Amino acid sequence: LFFFFSVFNRKTGEPPLINGWIPYLGKALIFRKDAYKFLLDQQKKFGDIFTVHIAGRYITFIMDPFQYVYVIRNSKQLEFHEFANKMASKTFDYPALSKGKFPELKENLHRIYQYLQGKPLDIISDHMMKNLQDIFEWKCSQATDWETEKMYKFCCSVMFEASFVTLYGRVPAADGHKVISEIRDKFIKFDASFPYLAANIPIELLGATKKVRKELIHHFLLQNMTKWLGGSKVVQARQDIFEKYELLGDYDKAAHHFAFLWASVGNTIPATFWAMYYLLRHPEALAAVRDEIDHLLQSTGQKRGPTYNIHLTREQLDNLVYLESALNESLRMCSSSMNIRISQEDFVLKLEGNQEVVLRKGDWIALYPQILHMDPEVYEDPKEYKFDRYIENGKKKTTFYKAGRKLKYFLMPFGSGISMCPGRFLAMNEMKMFLFILLSHFDVELAENKAVRLDNSRMGLGILLPDVDIAFRYKLRS
Repeated sequence: LFFFFSVFNRKTGEPPLINGWIPYLGKALIFRKDAYKFLLDQQKKFGDIFTVHIAGRYITFIMDPFQYVYVIRNSKQLEFHEFANKMASKTFDYPALSKGKFPELKENLHRIYQYLQGKPLDIISDHMMKNLQDIFEWKCSQATDWETEKMYKFCCSVMFEASFVTLYGRVPAADGHKVISEIRDKFIKFDASFPYLAANIPIELLGATKKVRKELIHHFLLQNMTKWLGGSKVVQARQDIFEKYELLGDYDKAAHHFAFLWASVGNTIPATFWAMYYLLRHPEALAAVRDEIDHLLQSTGQKRGPTYNIHLTREQLDNLVYLESALNESLRMCSSSMNIRISQEDFVLKLEGNQEVVLRKGDWIALYPQILHMDPEVYEDPKEYKFDRYIENGKKKTTFYKAGRKLKYFLMPFGSGISMCPGRFLAMNEMKMFLFILLSHFDVELAENKAVRLDNSRMGLGILLPDVDIAFRYKLRS
């Protein structure tokens, strides 16, 4: 009785409320177990708009992708940054970016993302390419014949070090690789607790996480960072801004730098794993991508192999349509981000087809693109990996339809509108370059025949991790 009463006891114009019977938690447990299935079930019962009570929050889900644009466009009434800042300050242990204490800090930090676009993006991508090649060359020197490694561990090791050195600079110590490996091992421990921190669980309840976080933040204290050589302009610009705020302590600044590292690699590492895993599972995809890579090297007169430096322009990277399509397809299958907006006032959200949603101040609105990514109306056989899904007549395919209508949004691994990841162009470049070097330098194959599935513990938070690691082997291409 209570359940049905709470579903229908709503103000006029408010969507049906799915409350659950557990006080405060509401539907949190079932949502956490499998958000995708839960939301599809509710859509069948209640239609494209409904509100779910999840751990003290009332979240209204908009399920129809044609309505996404109305949510994304209303950035004044539907805010994102305040929510993101609160969550980040708690997770990474720096003071909230309040306007009173830190005037314009949020805006100044946001301005810095210009270093991840246009010409500055080319510069940082060139550095990343060089650093990736150096790491692969170091790996090659150890691989005389077939080398077997665990794939997730391999992707994590290469991408973490390349990203770290590109953004923060080289550790000048003779054992630079070792120092970065130690930071990476701590990072992995912290990252395992990230879903719990994002769910607002106090860090004190998460074992050694608080200690590990503190140690990680200490690596980014100014006296340590000044020793690192050749860092990026984006990190230098962040340092310069932090210096202007006297109320930001040394630890607070270091915590900001650590948060930026997490934002740079937290999702890129698992996304790189899935891109590599699906290519190795599908020989025809691997062959097509490798042919494209070899053709580019031949046409630009570049030699492949660890002793040759490969240079790629942004245009050349963009023209690798099979590589990009294969990468987009793995992103479609493994991303599970929830795009959240918070209503800044009581207001009526007007949608297509004269639909309206009455929202109260503080209500959450959520888009869940995984539903779109797995919609058989948009993507035929959505559970199947089709490496050329984003190619049409040899060119990039950017038109997808639902119910005969063209979709504005069809692939959303990086969020949307004001919450779109500012580092998305660099992330795409990094993953393409990783695969480019791997496939041009090495013969690569799976060494185990087992299925790797998505681990759902990060549903709603970005790229899902694999539930197990898998062995692969590689050797230098002849």
